[in-house]
Amino acid sequence: MSEPTFSPRSATVQRTTAETDVSLTLGLDGDGTYDVETGVGFFDHMLCLFAKHGGFDLTVQCDGDLEVDDHHTVEDTAISLGQALHDALGEKAHIARYGHAYVPMDDALARAVVDLSGRSYCRLDASFTRDRIGALSTEMVEHVWRSVADHARCNVHLAVLDGHNTHHKIEALFKAAARAVRGASRRDAAHAEVASTKGSLSETTTAKRAD
Repeated sequence: MSEPTFSPRSATVQRTTAETDVSLTLGLDGDGTYDVETGVGFFDHMLCLFAKHGGFDLTVQCDGDLEVDDHHTVEDTAISLGQALHDALGEKAHIARYGHAYVPMDDALARAVVDLSGRSYCRLDASFTRDRIGALSTEMVEHVWRSVADHARCNVHLAVLDGHNTHHKIEALFKAAARAVRGASRRDAAHAEVASTKGSLSETTTAKRAD
């Protein structure tokens, strides 16, 4: 029996509301090339890190109502990223399904664990001493990953295990998440075609959120 031939996986999402206009393209089998512009500088930096350290190709353009605040821009971009991840994974044939990573950033240490299960769940254990880093509200960090988990239909468990500097904590989280997603989405002909005894990783249950 011949081994499967893997084609590059990518997806483009266009999301337009009264609050934002988002165009996002994600390539899962890239080399970490990125072009990101949301108008929220620190968030752009985190998305660029996600692409670079995950080995993803990522293009993001968002025109949002930043005269209100950063919430709609960040949320709708995260929703689009989750949708693109879901669409790019397709049938999830021969993927590892699970991925995890620990990433240090000077004083900070973060852990990320991902299951591309078809079910949505997000938990973030972290505390931040600053309300904002640049134009990004730190309360939006959890919202980013809840939105990604909901729309990618995956489990995401994130934790800051140590650290003092808020910038370092958030950067370590995004880098760890990138490497965990990369590991979970990695394809190998030696993997089962579908990594589930059910025979499917499609969405079968109602999304749940962590308190």
